[in-house]
Amino acid sequence: MKRLQVGDVSITSFAERDGPWRRPEDFFLGYQTEAKAADVEMLEPEVFEKSSGRMVITYQTFVVRTPKHVVLVDTCTGEDKGYGPPMDFPKQPWLDGLAAEGLKPEDVDYVFCTHLHIDHCGWNTKLVNGEWVPTFPNAKYIFHKGEYEAWEELAKKGEERMGGAGGVWKMNCEPIVKAGQALLVDADFKLDDTFGLIFTPGHSPGHVCVDIRSGGQRAIVAGDMMHHQLQCIDPTMSTIFCWDPKQAGESRRKVFEDVVDTDTMILPIHFPSPTVGRLSRAEKGYQWKFVRS
Repeated sequence: MKRLQVGDVSITSFAERDGPWRRPEDFFLGYQTEAKAADVEMLEPEVFEKSSGRMVITYQTFVVRTPKHVVLVDTCTGEDKGYGPPMDFPKQPWLDGLAAEGLKPEDVDYVFCTHLHIDHCGWNTKLVNGEWVPTFPNAKYIFHKGEYEAWEELAKKGEERMGGAGGVWKMNCEPIVKAGQALLVDADFKLDDTFGLIFTPGHSPGHVCVDIRSGGQRAIVAGDMMHHQLQCIDPTMSTIFCWDPKQAGESRRKVFEDVVDTDTMILPIHFPSPTVGRLSRAEKGYQWKFVRS
């Protein structure tokens, strides 16, 4: 995506992987291909590959530069995690993207995870001499307290869930706390005057979006509050990865109603370039339009 300026805050992103991914019928609960055919015709061209019937899904990290801080929002899948296909992404594109932003790991002040699924916290840590250590040595890592505790409890019970299997919490989160670099926060947390949170549970127990406000402008880094434009047309659609599908839809609708027909820009983690868009009210659901200028 192009650099987005929100008052005194700039936002850019860089991708770990990009391109056609899953079919909607394999991803959304109860999705009926024939019933949704008209919805597919309404999609922006970047988000769907009609030849294969697959959604275009991007895995990316946002770089938020406030007047005081450099913040990474969601750190993709990471390296050396031992994940099998299709999550065994090559590490170099993400590392090249970080460097292209003019950043070294020690330059990052904060790392924020909208939630703790496999593809949102992977680069939190790196493997050094057989141990997981924080990738960003000078950063504080911000986790929603309820989100962290939910995954911690599962790990201690030896249980796994879709989106967090394979020891994600033990590799990507526990080492951060052990290193003394974690901030466990509530949903009313504010990093500074420009950077706050919106509590959007459902996809996971403590999912939060980032609320950026500066100079009379607003942008929301949406995490997995939404994965694809199809959820704008039908906000009730939730994914096979959601802890509470009904609650996820309610959170989505609440945010949509807050921003519809306003200048608020939304930045969903998994939307391909140009990534940034706005919502307007439509006869059916909400209409998504990319910000292309």
